Order: sequence, then structure tokens, then C-alpha cells
Amino acid sequence: MPDKPSKIAIIGAGSVGATIAYACLIRGVGKSIALYDTNAAKVNAEVLDLNHGLQFVPMATLEGSTDLEICRDADVLVITAGAKQKPGQTRMDLASANTAICKQLIPKLLAVAPNAILLMVTNPVDVITYVTLKISGLPRNRVLGSGTVLDSSRFRFLIAQRLKVAVQNVHAYIAGEHGDSEIPLWSSAHVGNIPLHEWAVPGHGKLTVRDRTEIFQNVKTAAYQVIEGKGATNYAIGLATARILEAILHDESRVLPVSSLLTKYHEIDNVCLSLPCIVNRAGVEPPLPVPLNPAELAGLQNSAEQIKQVVAAMGF
Repeated sequence: MPDKPSKIAIIGAGSVGATIAYACLIRGVGKSIALYDTNAAKVNAEVLDLNHGLQFVPMATLEGSTDLEICRDADVLVITAGAKQKPGQTRMDLASANTAICKQLIPKLLAVAPNAILLMVTNPVDVITYVTLKISGLPRNRVLGSGTVLDSSRFRFLIAQRLKVAVQNVHAYIAGEHGDSEIPLWSSAHVGNIPLHEWAVPGHGKLTVRDRTEIFQNVKTAAYQVIEGKGATNYAIGLATARILEAILHDESRVLPVSSLLTKYHEIDNVCLSLPCIVNRAGVEPPLPVPLNPAELAGLQNSAEQIKQVVAAMGF
């Protein structure tokens, strides 16, 4: 008998959930995709629209429902459901409403997909990842958040743009909270195997202190800029989530800056935040021992405290 096709269940058919489904179809991630939402008209319309394009993508099936049974036996549950960030709101402002949604949803989802890996996309993603870990009782490797995968992509794009190189040749990470206290790991960034602080290639310039400040400021405010202009971020997070799903379902052991539980990492303990981790079919491995200079370590510790304060306010 052939192996069961890998199944992705996406919880929430809003702009982010639907775009994740679209990105997965285009990239051929998962042979079976289920979309769940409480809004019947919305989920049915999204599924219909996506199915109309199946001729143009790798073979897959896509279905949707307002019944959680649609998620049965999913290999990965992608949680996007929650209150949407509005102009002027921080991601942390969403914590209370989205924690309440997770308290209701997670036990019901695990009843139909008890062996699934949980991938959290709902903001504030670090808080929601920790809350889900506690609600579910699952081992740490089976609960991860999209974290700073998108922030790191924004970071690399801006560096590549300044240095006039392909973004694929830039290796640099944003760590900590997916939010206002995140930090850039400048000290370990490199381009084409050249440490970024040593980069000075004729015709491609080098980054000044002002360049670095502007780049990081643009990374931090990117989501606010997009939300202000069109109401939601969806394309880049859809692609970023599809990339994480590829790493899981294809057992790639790819290094990605996802959000996961830290235990005694540089004296940071019992908090979910983003650091480069190996992601594969078993889920997420413990964070890699990334070199950090004193300023980066202090920033990471501050980020951990910011997240912990919100988690505590949620009663966890």
C-alpha cells in the first residue's frame, strides 16, 4: 500500500490562511489540504476559488468546512485563526483574544488529529506558541511558531537591496520576539561566505552604521506599513509558512528561525521565542548555539522578558 498522502489542515480561512493554502498549492507542499473556518460563506468561496486553479499546480486535493472533522488525521495543523491586527495595534495587543480562541480550539483539534505537529501563525506568535504548548501538553518538538522566519526574510531582502546582491546569498537572522523587541543578529550575518562586517566589494558598497539602523527599523515597521496600506499582511507570511511546512513534511532538517521553547539557553528559560533551529518531520529541535555578542545577548534576554510578561498576564 502506498504511504498516506501528507495532509495539512489550516485553521482560519482569512487572508493569511487562504494565502498559505495558495502558497502550498503552488509549491506542491502537501498532497491534501484542508481549510477550516467558522464562516461558511468565506471558507466555501476560498476553497472554490483555489480548486478552480488546480489544473495549474502540482497534483493535490483541497477541501474546506465549518466542521473540525475536516482536520482529521492531519500531519500538521496550521493555526491562523484569531483577531486581526488593526492599524496602530501591536501584535501583543491581540494576546488576550487569541489566547481565548486557542483555549477552545486546541483540545478539539487534537481530538481529531492527535499525532499532528502544531504550527502557530496567529499573533502574538511567541505568546500563542507557549500557550498552545501548555494547553496541548505536547512535547516541545511538536509545537512551533512561524516566529521570525518572515522578519529574517525582510532583513535579508533589505541587506541584499543595499548591497546589490541576490537575496538568496544573504544569510542573516532576526531573533527574539516576532514583534517590537526583536533583535538583528548582525555579528553572525554574512554574504557569500564573507562576514557582513568585512563586506566591501567594489560596485556593491558596504553597510554603514546608518544603513544598519535604517534596515532594522524598516524590518520592525514592515508589517505596520503593509497593514496601514492594505489591511493585512498575507503574501510573504503565506510563503514563509509554506517554507516551514516543506521543511517538516519533506523532512529537510532545514535551519529556520522559528519560535520554540527555550530551556536554559544563555540563562533564558521557559519562554518561546525565535532562534535558528533545525526543523524536520519530528518538528523542531532545540535552538542552535548561535554566537551572540554582548549587545545581542542583552537584547535577546530583554525580548524574552517582554514575552514572559504577556504570557504571565494571560495566566500561564
